[in-house]
Amino acid sequence: MTLETSTVVASVASFPCDKTIAASAPQGRPCAARAEPWILATTIIASSMAFIDGTVVNVAVPALQRSLGATLADVQWIVEAYELMLAALLLLGGAAGDLFGRRRVFAIGIVVFALASITCGLADRVDVLIIARAVQGIGGALLVPGSLALLSASFDKDRRGRAIGTWSGFTAITTALGPVIGGFLIDHGSWRYAFFLNVPLALAAIILTFRYIPESRSRPRSERIDWLGAALAAIALGAIVYALIGAQTAGWTDLKVLGALAIGLVALPSFVMVESRQSAPMLPLTLFRSRDFTGANVLTLLLYAALGGSLFFLPLNLIQVQGYSTLAAGAALLPFVLLMFVLSRWAGGLVERYGAKLPLVIGPAIAALGFGMFALSGIDMSYWTSFFPAVVVLGFGMTLTVAPLTTTVMQSVSQNDVGAASGVNNAVSTVAGLLAIAALGLVMSHTFNDALHRQLSDANIPPSIVQTVEAQRFKLAAIDLPPTDPETRVSVRHGVAAAFVSGFRRVMLIAALLAAGAALSAWIAIGAIRGSRN
Repeated sequence: MTLETSTVVASVASFPCDKTIAASAPQGRPCAARAEPWILATTIIASSMAFIDGTVVNVAVPALQRSLGATLADVQWIVEAYELMLAALLLLGGAAGDLFGRRRVFAIGIVVFALASITCGLADRVDVLIIARAVQGIGGALLVPGSLALLSASFDKDRRGRAIGTWSGFTAITTALGPVIGGFLIDHGSWRYAFFLNVPLALAAIILTFRYIPESRSRPRSERIDWLGAALAAIALGAIVYALIGAQTAGWTDLKVLGALAIGLVALPSFVMVESRQSAPMLPLTLFRSRDFTGANVLTLLLYAALGGSLFFLPLNLIQVQGYSTLAAGAALLPFVLLMFVLSRWAGGLVERYGAKLPLVIGPAIAALGFGMFALSGIDMSYWTSFFPAVVVLGFGMTLTVAPLTTTVMQSVSQNDVGAASGVNNAVSTVAGLLAIAALGLVMSHTFNDALHRQLSDANIPPSIVQTVEAQRFKLAAIDLPPTDPETRVSVRHGVAAAFVSGFRRVMLIAALLAAGAALSAWIAIGAIRGSRN
């Protein structure tokens, strides 16, 4: 489905559609066919709200550190609380949509997300912000899988790949505008406005949802929601993340860290065991009988771990080390998302022409090169000669990957399982970022600490100043410089920046290896998925 002109959209503007349609043949109803442009627009707006939030929060992290005195662990939890609930409940959200009605669950997600966003914007303490971010994650878990499920239920198989490609492209451009607008508001106002950005999007999405989107479901109401599976998933992921973040300060010998890790490692296989015995599991393990589906999710895990982990630290580098404004840091990734906007529909068509394997091998390989180019950055680097080339290469690699990957996931399962499949793949990508931010934070923390001690020792900084600086090492580049003479301040500032860059380079090299692993997984596991079901 292509939105050729605004005239097409205007032609259905006065046509409400609220009939319930069968998921098995949604395209057969004239109502659904005439509402297709609005269904596409609504899913784009709602998904963009969730995606914008992730990117805006990343550029808001330095402002949060200044305003709330947050440490690395604090800002990790501000990001991870959202990702944790999103990852743990995405599977539940997809299944709930299939069971109770995709439109209903989608709308509930929008409302929850909007209310939590308002709470985030009003928060005056780190703990309140973390709790509100967790509630945002619950809302996101309901609306994100609903977006793709609604597309799959509303577009026939011959046009579904193009619709998904259009969704990917417009989602990318709206996501791109979020950090830019958010950066402007943060620079000229407060980080709180980064969360208030979601409110007008939510209002538009909820109005369009009830006016134009038909209800659809694919499971009988007699089935039950897998609450035990959701609880075990949240416990497993939460405990592992707690251990990874806690180890940054307390070390691996700390009893709380070891206890959390043990709980996570017990809860994870317990989750799999429970899912294998459930009559209506949150995670249908039978989906993984499809080699294409399994391969696509392995690729997703590796590639989105690289992307999520690295993009958490990139804004910190740009703002705290390179001296960019929040607006400039938000705009730094514009080439990335503009490439996705311009080329995503073309990339979606590659699956129909060449099958999935070729773009899903080449795309992550190019992304690996982009991550590697980020590892060449230093201090006071020009954006155009250092960061811009890496952004462009990474953006092109992701463009080649995203639409074919999404189409592969949706086409590798039966129509009745598209909600669950969407939830699984979105959960995998979220779990990847969740674990990567915690794990790469551990890498960054240790590398930064070692490099900082070395830098300050080599610069012959007075011991009292060294002690004051190293006491704040868990703030990374947000360390407050102690009062001293100008020459010493310059030396300390350079040492802090150099230490951060050392950690940043290591993080980016690990990201490059993960992306290369994603390309290898596609080569091994992905088959000849094309635009229609095989």
